[in-house]
Amino acid sequence: MDIQEYFGRISYNKPHKDADLQTLTAIFQHHIQAIPFENLSMHCGETIELDLQSTYNKIVRKKRGGWCLESNHLLFWALKELGYDICILGGNSYEPAERAYTAEMNHILLKVVIQGNSYIVDAGFGGTYQMWQPLRLISGKDQPQVPGIFRFMEDSGTWYFEKVKRKHYIPEQSETPHFTDTPGVGNIRKIYRFTLEPRHINDFQELNTYLQVSPDNILQKKSLCSLQTTEGLIALVGWTFTEMKYSYTEDTDLVHITTLTDEEVEKTLKDKFSIVLENKLVP
Repeated sequence: MDIQEYFGRISYNKPHKDADLQTLTAIFQHHIQAIPFENLSMHCGETIELDLQSTYNKIVRKKRGGWCLESNHLLFWALKELGYDICILGGNSYEPAERAYTAEMNHILLKVVIQGNSYIVDAGFGGTYQMWQPLRLISGKDQPQVPGIFRFMEDSGTWYFEKVKRKHYIPEQSETPHFTDTPGVGNIRKIYRFTLEPRHINDFQELNTYLQVSPDNILQKKSLCSLQTTEGLIALVGWTFTEMKYSYTEDTDLVHITTLTDEEVEKTLKDKFSIVLENKLVP
């Protein structure tokens, strides 16, 4: 594994002498705009191995993406190589349908300490809940970014990560332009909760296996691939391709939705996400 090869994969070519916040932010942004959040392996008969070399080969050499366990593990390795004070944390994601956080730890995130300040770095949530910059680990403070306003809330040692919802403008949905639910006061989307107990990648081995065999989880039910762009994000879920443009000023995001054929799915993966699969995808 070679840090320069990783930099090539994420198109990062700036100096990185100092393990500072500016460098962290730049590398992080390159990472999320180059490496898709995707679970396509599960839908084309590949097993996802949770060891660093396998993840490195898949994402850096085969130009694939990965889910949180892979993308954040790779980022952890890269930032450690660059001298950052970094550790792995475990999270429990929020299930809106259940109105509850998962009982079992099912998410991996990173904590970086720079000059005594702690930051949360997470390249593995995908979609509209993907942060674009490291977030200060500070309770109750709104942290606006292009995708929206994020915040952490701390209670008795447990941290809660959330985002203020935004309106979506979807021109395709009717003759008259359609707005999805208008965010009112307190319209918060809970994302996950976590503690600051340091974890090791091996703590997630069981989860990695479980997610690939359990028919109940969302990753088994849907093939997902999303990538952050300079303006918003693109996502392919099953046969549905979505392009979203964040328009930060008006608190509204522009959304275009297209339904694809099987042939178009393969072409879209190649053209939009630079992904060429070795095996046949069953969306």
